Amino acid sequence: MLLNSKIKIFTLSIALVMTLGACATDEYGNKRQMTDAEKGAIIGATIGVLAGLTTKEKKKKAVLYGVVGGLSGAAVGHYMDQQKKDFEKQLQSEINAGLITIEKLPQDALLITMTTQTAFDIDSSTIKSGFNTTLVRIAKIVNKYGKTSIVIVGHTDSTGSQAYNQQLSEKRAASVGQFLLGQGVIPQRVSTYGMGEDKPRASNATQQGRTLNRRVEIFIEPVLEQN
Repeated sequence: MLLNSKIKIFTLSIALVMTLGACATDEYGNKRQMTDAEKGAIIGATIGVLAGLTTKEKKKKAVLYGVVGGLSGAAVGHYMDQQKKDFEKQLQSEINAGLITIEKLPQDALLITMTTQTAFDIDSSTIKSGFNTTLVRIAKIVNKYGKTSIVIVGHTDSTGSQAYNQQLSEKRAASVGQFLLGQGVIPQRVSTYGMGEDKPRASNATQQGRTLNRRVEIFIEPVLEQN
């Protein structure tokens, strides 16, 4: 549904350029008709984005490649280091309280992991209210650093069947994804997946362990410049 909606939007944008006498402004703020070259540039970028939406792998990078572009060389590490520092500054209280962790992974990726307060209740994909303000701050930083893709992975404890837990983990990831979209994160940057009960980080034999396993992890990856 989301993909179909985006295709319609991008297709409509081409039609608007061609049929509504698309206007631009000069350096003095006066409106003028777009030149053929300007129309072509907009249409070209739009087609680039649309083409990126046709596969799942390209979907999250489409806007960046079609409009903004990616990172390259030494800029990648610096960009992600600065982003990590911003996360640590804005989420300092949660980190100090042991409610959230932020790690730097290989290939300059970042991992944000929720802990006890940010976990989900049993059989629930509803984000606990205590984590909403934290997610708002995460979204602001994600929006600031637009040359990244966000992979959200949901997890469950071992309560219930494996098939049910797989579906529940997907719903948990989707809940966090939808929250970020509601804060203005571009949909093409976001992918969500579920791991079910397959990747516990604590023993499911105790209530505390099961609470830790009901979680979502947010992987933030740099989008690299295409060759």
